[in-house]
Amino acid sequence: MIILDTNILIEILKGNQKTINKVQSFDEILVISSISVMELYYGAINKSELKKLERFISLFKVEYLSKIISVKAISLVKTYAKSHSLDIPDSLIAATTLLANAKLFTYNLKDFSYIDKLTLI
Repeated sequence: MIILDTNILIEILKGNQKTINKVQSFDEILVISSISVMELYYGAINKSELKKLERFISLFKVEYLSKIISVKAISLVKTYAKSHSLDIPDSLIAATTLLANAKLFTYNLKDFSYIDKLTLI
C-alpha cells in the first residue's frame, strides 16, 4: 500500500506528467489520508472546484482517522514537534502510514525523513 501525500495529489491535479507517470507506475493500492482530503477541500477556491475535487478523491481509497491513528500521531508530535517542527496534519498522515504498514509518497521528504520506521518514496 502507498499513501499519497497532499503535495502529490496537488501535482496530479496540476497535470504534472512526471508525478502522474510515477503514480501510475505503482503496482500497490493507492490510498489517501482523510487529512489530505480536508487539505484539498480547504484549498478549493469555489464550489466548482469542490465538485472537481470530489470526483478526483473518489478515485482513491480514503483512510480515515481512528483512535489508534490519533494515539500514534500524539506520540509523533510529542517526539518530533519541538525538535523537527512536525505539524499536526503531517503527524496524522505519518501515523496513518506507519499503522497501515505502508509507504508514503511525498515530495516533502524533509517533513518526514526523521520519523523512525517511516518508509518514504
